[in-house]
Amino acid sequence: MYTHYLIILIQRLGNISAIQTGIFAKPIGEGEIVYLQAKHFDESGNLISKLHPDLFFSNVSIKHLLLPGDVIFAAKGLKNFATAYELYNLPAVASTSFFVIRLQDESVLPRYLAWFMNHPLTQNLLKANAHGTAMASISKAVLQELEISIPSLRTQEIILRISELRKNEKQLARQLEDLKEQQIQQNIFKALKK
Repeated sequence: MYTHYLIILIQRLGNISAIQTGIFAKPIGEGEIVYLQAKHFDESGNLISKLHPDLFFSNVSIKHLLLPGDVIFAAKGLKNFATAYELYNLPAVASTSFFVIRLQDESVLPRYLAWFMNHPLTQNLLKANAHGTAMASISKAVLQELEISIPSLRTQEIILRISELRKNEKQLARQLEDLKEQQIQQNIFKALKK
């Protein structure tokens, strides 16, 4: 009989990644690069608005351009989420609301890191170490010391798949509830007309 052991490594985020702040820029109406801001995302790090280029290449250092697989973390305010950057077919830079986390360890999937950082237990830990009263902020030092649980790549993929299925299930449940409500309201309205 075989026993399967789940081997999980624990690494500090600062040991497996380079962390830099986003840049300060003044967006313009039209440009060549997207200036990603917290307002483009919901609390879970899902993109909620259409992106359009609003900075020029001449105003941005190439080292600040986001690469696919970078994880951006909103460190300021109440909405502290992480999301794995996807190219979205447009070059982009992150605003100062974000830290850009560039993994240097291939044993961690960017989407898994974002999932781990968005997990309620991790969020509670990060928020407990935030500084400031008017606008709480999570520092680079706190992020560097954050301990990340790293299972095998296969296990990370399974976790992400389960998380995605759960998200879909919740969305379907909301849609079903909305349809039930519409049906009930239509039936009540029809009964009033009789």
